[in-house]
Amino acid sequence: MIHRLWTKTQDYASQVLLGLILVAAIIYLSMVSEHFLTWFNIRNILDQSTLLVIMGVGMTFVICTAGIDLSVGAVVALSGICMATAMHSGLAVGPAILLGLLAGTIIGLLNGLIISAFNINPFIVTLGTMSVTRGIALIMTGGIPIYGFSTAFTWWGSGHIGPINPPMLLALGIALAGAVVLNYTKLGSYALALGGNEEALHRSGVATKKNKVIIYGICGFTAALAGLVVTARLNTAEPLAGYMFELDAIAAVVLGGTDMKGGRGSISGTVIACLLLGVLRNGLTIMSIPSYYQQLAIGLIILIAVIISELRFRNTLNRLQEAN
Repeated sequence: MIHRLWTKTQDYASQVLLGLILVAAIIYLSMVSEHFLTWFNIRNILDQSTLLVIMGVGMTFVICTAGIDLSVGAVVALSGICMATAMHSGLAVGPAILLGLLAGTIIGLLNGLIISAFNINPFIVTLGTMSVTRGIALIMTGGIPIYGFSTAFTWWGSGHIGPINPPMLLALGIALAGAVVLNYTKLGSYALALGGNEEALHRSGVATKKNKVIIYGICGFTAALAGLVVTARLNTAEPLAGYMFELDAIAAVVLGGTDMKGGRGSISGTVIACLLLGVLRNGLTIMSIPSYYQQLAIGLIILIAVIISELRFRNTLNRLQEAN
């Protein structure tokens, strides 16, 4: 009980701190540039952050189990290519989108199945499926992008619903659904328990392998949904799309307070972290900071987040030992 209360307190405190950093970054950048705090730029930040939010929700579930999924970037590419190929073959937009989402979900399920059935390290499995998935994408296209889709499809990436874009609504819906599942359903509890003590969960009668497969399937689905947004936004299905997206997603999840050792996770923290990374990237671009310095800054943020997460884990463990 004491451990749970202490963990909850830490989670809320870290989210508040992250929110304050986000607010401070917005205030500073608005003072540096008069173009930052405009609706056009704010909408651009939100629109660019949607991909990270969508993928980050699925990655949060995976990392909660003490796992990782390096294949999400390749899934983004393959799912978009599946949609594009289907539409160019005469399939309607709706079924083509469902086909792409199904392809991404299947890859996620396969990841979970291999990891749970053979008890192989998730890093190794998803590294392999990343290469396989990217290879399939290149084979299907011959390395040549597929472009030219109907407005009914491109609307999902660059359409408008009043002042906002459809990807923003998708990201909001996925984030809300993810928060409900993680905090108020058995699957969410099992995801956290898998990272905390998988053996104890298994001995209590829970089908741990089945739940792990489902969780990786969720991650594959959210990656495929990001693939829909990317393909529709660019009006192009690119076999190299999604390159390095997995690292951005992992960075956002860890920065948002989810423990790499598993057992603790926060969808709201992930969303705040995605917005913070989006604000920082946008602000650095407005300030004309070269892209390689931006990559350096993001890398440092990841390292700091991991160090803080490790220190927080040790602090929690020490307090638990003291309480006992």
